[in-house]
Amino acid sequence: MIPLLSFIIFLPLAGVLLILITPSHLPKCIRYTATLVTGIVFLLSIYLLINFDTGQSAMQFVEHKPWLVGWNIWYFLGVDGLSLALIFLTSLLGFLACLASWKIEERVKEYFIFYLLLMTGMLGTFLALDLVLFYIFWEVVLIPMYFLIGIWGGPRREYAAVKFFLYTLAGSVLMLIGILSLYFLSQPHTFNILELISRGVDPRWQMILFFAFFVAFAVKVPAFPFHTWLPDAHVEAPTPVSVLLAGVLLKMGGYGIFRICLPMFKIAAVNLAPALAVLAVVNIVYGACVAMAQTDFKKMVAYSSVSHMGFVLLGAAALNATGFNGAILEMFNHGIITGGLFLLVGVVYDRAHTREFSQFGGLSKPMPFYAFCLTFLSLASLGLPGLSGFVGEFMSLAGAFSFYPGLVALSAVGLIVTVGYFLLMIQRVLLGTVNPNCSNLPDMNPLELITIVPLILITLAAGFYPQAVLHYQQTAVEGMVRLFCGGIS
Repeated sequence: MIPLLSFIIFLPLAGVLLILITPSHLPKCIRYTATLVTGIVFLLSIYLLINFDTGQSAMQFVEHKPWLVGWNIWYFLGVDGLSLALIFLTSLLGFLACLASWKIEERVKEYFIFYLLLMTGMLGTFLALDLVLFYIFWEVVLIPMYFLIGIWGGPRREYAAVKFFLYTLAGSVLMLIGILSLYFLSQPHTFNILELISRGVDPRWQMILFFAFFVAFAVKVPAFPFHTWLPDAHVEAPTPVSVLLAGVLLKMGGYGIFRICLPMFKIAAVNLAPALAVLAVVNIVYGACVAMAQTDFKKMVAYSSVSHMGFVLLGAAALNATGFNGAILEMFNHGIITGGLFLLVGVVYDRAHTREFSQFGGLSKPMPFYAFCLTFLSLASLGLPGLSGFVGEFMSLAGAFSFYPGLVALSAVGLIVTVGYFLLMIQRVLLGTVNPNCSNLPDMNPLELITIVPLILITLAAGFYPQAVLHYQQTAVEGMVRLFCGGIS
């Protein structure tokens, strides 16, 4: 059997080796190599999607080999409905952001080495089923992201990179303590995620271990009050890195909650679900209100991510099939929509060299294609019915309503504010009198359209037919729900 998952994870690492032996004075060759590698990974993810058995709840395409036998650490990979859509999302955004990276002119060789290393870390995190392997991939992501922000970022790139590193590392230390605790508490000792879930964890330790893992994942989501690294990282990061940061890295936190926190610490999850719901609503309302106050285009989109990821937490807190389906779908939809929005912020920044709303106005006249793309994805992000952003949020709210009707009603404030700041952004950037500074800006070029059109098509398709995504995750969600009190409906 071909080790498909290993190919998906380590093909970018093979690309790193090819780029290492490529002379630095051949930047086109380096760009073509990175694009080819990410393109093949994307095609492999499509093959994975086509051959995935949606009627099976068990892990598929499993690779299970002994690694460090003395510690019972295994090279254990697998994919199910929880991780499949995120693998597709990662490979798609990885390929499109690689195309957008062709604009990088400084230290091209080093940039694409770190970029492909980041791809390996992200893909491995979603496929690892051994806690040590999961932790290694989780930490691998930290290193290239630090350098991608710190070297190729904006004026405050060092500050943003260090802040990102420290926040993530602090959460990772807690996770490592939790992993070691689980190992020594289990009999026989194991790091196998599926075994730990099936055995159950000693109820006396569940609250502490839930907290240790949740903080690590909450930093990545990011959940209030661990969110402050995100706007700085987004504003300073180059556009393709912002796409992966919003589209994929935030989903690592949500994925960790669904893969580890909820099924492994069921008693703690039930007891802490109301607190998680409160935290979710704080994210939704706070993120939306702060986004409304922004004058920087990119920072507004960054804070919108804080708000939208609150729906993932709210769906998780519901502990039922509707909420889980909505949260997992919201992770996928948010990655597609917000990844596209960051690409569009990069398009206008490359031309105007500013992200301040006061410097824009009337861009719909010189840039009609850009205006269409920005309006479309903004409407999707604010939750317009018929587009993908609506479905995940609606299901998360519907799942939570039975248990937290007051909190769901309060989250409506965030929804209203979200509509407000996106419409205000459209007015400031696209409508009104053309700003003299923007009157001669060229519209989107073919390469930019290639990166954005697939995201628009997926947003439209998933909005009209969300079952195209939901049927892949349904069996995994049903299995999770059965863990809670025999299945909370």
